[in-house]
Amino acid sequence: MQNSQVKSATRAIEILEYFKRIRQPRAMSEIAVALGYPQSSTTVLLKTLVTLGYLNFDRSDRLYFPTPKVTSLGDWIPRALFGTSRVLDALRDVHAATGETVSIGTRNDVYLQYVQIIQSVHALRFHVDEGTLRPLTQSAVGWMLLSTLPDDKIDNIVRRANIATPKASERVKIGDMMERVREIRQTGYCWTENVPFLGGGTICVLLPISIQNQPVVLGLGGAAERIRLNRDRYLASLQRAAKSVQPSDPFDQPIDIEF
Repeated sequence: MQNSQVKSATRAIEILEYFKRIRQPRAMSEIAVALGYPQSSTTVLLKTLVTLGYLNFDRSDRLYFPTPKVTSLGDWIPRALFGTSRVLDALRDVHAATGETVSIGTRNDVYLQYVQIIQSVHALRFHVDEGTLRPLTQSAVGWMLLSTLPDDKIDNIVRRANIATPKASERVKIGDMMERVREIRQTGYCWTENVPFLGGGTICVLLPISIQNQPVVLGLGGAAERIRLNRDRYLASLQRAAKSVQPSDPFDQPIDIEF
């Protein structure tokens, strides 16, 4: 595939993600400036997305906005991923009890991917977008996912995750990671501060299901001081939510943990 085709495909997706963030109609010039695209190629991309039915163009105001066809691209995914289990209810329960950013994360090769997120209601918070990828070695949720794997696989993944980590200072030693993993296996949960955000804290637990044959973690994060003060209560909320989740159909399978 030619580089120009790859660039066009990437930009088309970035335009849709831009609308997800701003949630308001925008003119071509505003989109081009916000995303740093040339106006000529932005015009072509927007016209293509209008022709395909993914954007609406208001000719009188010269504004673009997504159509329901964009929603239809992914409205089936929660059912395919979560089935009829209480995973999403568990997510909402923890958020209602804590007000913190609550997420469902799973493994995507050497990365943690946040597949579902409810953002914090607190004034001091850290924002993470759904779909965000982060090396498994760079978050408590990633460490929890690593803890479900045999030791020899952890060794391989940590090496590959280090390669995928641009900053040398953020790469981890395999021995240090194995020590964290052993502690997680003993306690059944993970808690940390200042990773991945300075001043942030995270608590997470494993859910008793898998998604597409991958383990699933329920976690919450926020300001480190607030997480520290409420650690026991937050952990209890996560553990109750995890216990409420049971496999209920072919999409939800019990997870077998290998040590």
